[in-house]
Amino acid sequence: MPLPPNNGNNKDLLRYAGLATQMMVGLGIAVFIGLKADAWLGLSFPLLIWLLPLLALVAIFYKIIKDTGRKQP
Repeated sequence: MPLPPNNGNNKDLLRYAGLATQMMVGLGIAVFIGLKADAWLGLSFPLLIWLLPLLALVAIFYKIIKDTGRKQP
């Protein structure tokens, strides 16, 4: 079965796959740190396990918008 012609789509695919991987790893690390910080501080309400991933999402979306935005000539 022949492969379809490569129109440069692999570059975009790898770029977006890398951004998605960064997003998932960033969220995982934020949840882990929030869980450990809540346990260390002894909080009765899991405040940091909610707050840190939210802040991570804001930072990740900012980075994604910045990286995928229009490039100035």
